[in-house]
Amino acid sequence: MAKRVRVVRWGIPVAAVAVVAAAVGAGPVIAAVGGEPSLPDKTAEQLLADVARTWQHGPMPQMSGTIVETASLGLPALPGLSGPGPSGATPVSLLSGSHQLKIWYAGENRFRLMLPGEMSETDLISDGDKVWFWDSAANKATRLTAPAAPGGTATPFPLPSGPASMPATPEQAAREVLKAAGTDTAISVGDDVTVAGRGAYQLVLTPRSPDSLIKDVRVALDGERLMPLRVQVYAKGAAEPAFEVGFETLSFTSPAPENFAFTPPPGAKVEQGVDVPAAGRRPETAPGAQDGAHEETRVVGSGWDRVLVAPLPAAAEGKQDEGKQNGRKGGGPDVAALLGGVRSAATPVSGEWGSGRLLRTKVVSILLTDDGRLLAGAVTPEALYRAAR
Repeated sequence: MAKRVRVVRWGIPVAAVAVVAAAVGAGPVIAAVGGEPSLPDKTAEQLLADVARTWQHGPMPQMSGTIVETASLGLPALPGLSGPGPSGATPVSLLSGSHQLKIWYAGENRFRLMLPGEMSETDLISDGDKVWFWDSAANKATRLTAPAAPGGTATPFPLPSGPASMPATPEQAAREVLKAAGTDTAISVGDDVTVAGRGAYQLVLTPRSPDSLIKDVRVALDGERLMPLRVQVYAKGAAEPAFEVGFETLSFTSPAPENFAFTPPPGAKVEQGVDVPAAGRRPETAPGAQDGAHEETRVVGSGWDRVLVAPLPAAAEGKQDEGKQNGRKGGGPDVAALLGGVRSAATPVSGEWGSGRLLRTKVVSILLTDDGRLLAGAVTPEALYRAAR
């Protein structure tokens, strides 16, 4: 059933919407009309308040399901984008194609994320105070330790992003989107949709900034639990999403205990880690941010106009030998190969900011400067040039 679109002109951060509405009563009654879900009408303010309240006060429900992430950013054929390697997806391969993530969640410290490969799997498994990262292709198990609370006891893990080679979940993507939304965002309620067999509301966030390449972001919220089920990012002028992460199957039942039991198999290499691999690590602490380059990784701008500015790995600058002599790290073979491919496919550009090579797709612009910087964002090239200055 189509909803009357109501645009909200925000003058306050979205995070403050928890004070807008009163406490939620019983979950809505969901009816089906012509095979489509029909949910009680809610305004954008009500939905945002519901989501904020759920995140602040309500624990995630016990569940299991399959999440599919699909990226179609319009990147040319580049090294590392052809598909997952023997150990599953890599950070580079997640920029293209579809990837599956299975999830079992029974609580903050009892969960499992599994990324299947063609002949292997990668798992992050937490069962109370036991946390394991298992790579079947490498036959390696890493025992991870929970971060300590001020009193010295181990704190439970929230549902993490997982290793950098694992896709995000719809909730993680929704949090990032709502964090980016501010005064430069029009927020409306779209048509009800069905995701993983469940009726869902749809929040539509439309950037106002002329520099943004994003037409809108659509967040599907479960009609009963107000939990994000899917996030879709649409580029301007595009009919299909450039990025999508959502549940393909979902069951709100308690997962069986054996899903969280793990013992390294005989012959496996066992290591002791320090913490859960930080896939959600922010740019300012990303690997390579302080590898001896002339500047640290940082973010310029805010909201939809954010631009990542990072030092280029030595290998990507065509200075691999020089980088080795100077002790600089290359940032990993897949990343270096990807950046080398970007440089080959990019167009020479120059301006007051300097010179370099530009690659523009339907939803992202990438600038590699001749003085050794990488700038990237879902913005026009002009926004990158301003950030380069």
